[in-house]
Amino acid sequence: MGDANKAYELLIDELKETALLGSVASVLGWDERTQLPPRGTEHRARQSSLLAKMVHERFTSSRIGDLLAEVEHSPLLVDPAGDAAVNVRETRRQYDRLSKLPTALVEELTSTAVLAQQVWGEARKESDYAKFEPWLAKTLTLKRREAECLGHGGDPYDALLDEFEPGETSVGIRRTFESLREPLVELIGKVAGSGRKAPTEILGREYPADAQRTLAREAAAAIGFDFAAGRLDVSLHPFCTELGPGDVRMTTRYDPHHFGDSLFGVMHETGHGLYSQGLEAAHFGTPRGEYISLGIHESQSRLWENLVGRSRSFWKWFLPRTRQVFPGPLTGVSDDDWCFAINDIHPSLIRVESDEATYNLHIMLRFELERAMLRDELSAADLPHAWEVKMREYLGVVPANDAGGCLQDIHWSGGAIGYFPTYTLGNLYAAQFFEQARTDLGDLDDQFARGEFRPLLAWLREKIHRHGKRFTGPQLVQHVTGKPLSAEPLLRHLRDKAERFYGV
Repeated sequence: MGDANKAYELLIDELKETALLGSVASVLGWDERTQLPPRGTEHRARQSSLLAKMVHERFTSSRIGDLLAEVEHSPLLVDPAGDAAVNVRETRRQYDRLSKLPTALVEELTSTAVLAQQVWGEARKESDYAKFEPWLAKTLTLKRREAECLGHGGDPYDALLDEFEPGETSVGIRRTFESLREPLVELIGKVAGSGRKAPTEILGREYPADAQRTLAREAAAAIGFDFAAGRLDVSLHPFCTELGPGDVRMTTRYDPHHFGDSLFGVMHETGHGLYSQGLEAAHFGTPRGEYISLGIHESQSRLWENLVGRSRSFWKWFLPRTRQVFPGPLTGVSDDDWCFAINDIHPSLIRVESDEATYNLHIMLRFELERAMLRDELSAADLPHAWEVKMREYLGVVPANDAGGCLQDIHWSGGAIGYFPTYTLGNLYAAQFFEQARTDLGDLDDQFARGEFRPLLAWLREKIHRHGKRFTGPQLVQHVTGKPLSAEPLLRHLRDKAERFYGV
């Protein structure tokens, strides 16, 4: 037992040192997307590639393997939910997975992501897909190699999806989408036929960026984000990254004529940030101090963005302050008009600006396209046309240019293929968690209307954040709600919204 204890201590030391090195790479990643001058991109690619090599070699070293083997059958792991068992189990899973990847491939994937993201940003600004297409083609080639190295049961997409949502498969994702597609299409059709139109022109009035920044920071702080342990900056595509205990970075973008882009974007990223700030610092670098999956991470962002941030009770408290910051554009705007405007349901071109009902159709589209590209059933050159076809099929709208079409998301440029389905999983988890929170905490609307968000945050900390990787996503939702993951809570939420605002 003494040898096993010592081996476990050494394993944790190795993991924490490796995580520190990885956190340095994360700093460079944050800087790349917020501060890096264009001419520094190639040097940054080399820096990031070197760090990725160092982290990969450390984590997949024979020393980690030997230490794992020494503790795996010891009494330390008698409690499967105990810290030691969680750390060993999840480290073994990652060790076996990453050991299959050649270091040279890891380096090339990392450097390509840095270079491709730079080109993507330029291509998006110029609405010129042809500029980005060679980089997407190269990324797909590398991701196919990665999938082959990892191994899969006939679908390379599954190998990549497993990185973001462990244990999930494309078959499971398709089943989830099938449970949503018909009810969503039916609901959206009823809304379109209701004859009611939300006063969305309110959101397109003049909202100066500096004032938006002030309001966004206030909203983030109000729901619990600790700015002494984080910050909010600007980037082309909003994101949140955890650099380590006490350092969580969020970004957004500001459009003076699109109020919701920044405010709800910040609420979304704050949800991510609250999860990161809720992970136990003492466990940094080990699975007990890491998030479960991106689906669970997205549940936190979508919960705060939509279930809290678009609620009438939130704005009963926050709209008076918003009127103080923007007295001009909100003159004569009633509470009812405002809440209707921010809860509008209609097909749109941009995923991050879409409403809750149509959002998952955007995700289905991306899932089908990226899976087809990875399987060589769709070429990178044909993506714009395929995108238009799918947009017309799913949402009845067609982008006028590449920027509003297949260049709108950053994910593929960074090699995040297999990521998009986690957004829909996050919506499902969020709705089911929120229903349970209502049951456990009583009248949340009354609390929100008074600006009280601590009870909900404390509930999330207790039920979700503090566990790290103790549970898988499906295990967690069963543990918290007593039920397996289901589409019904989300559909109930969306139907209730459609009835309140559209009478259908």
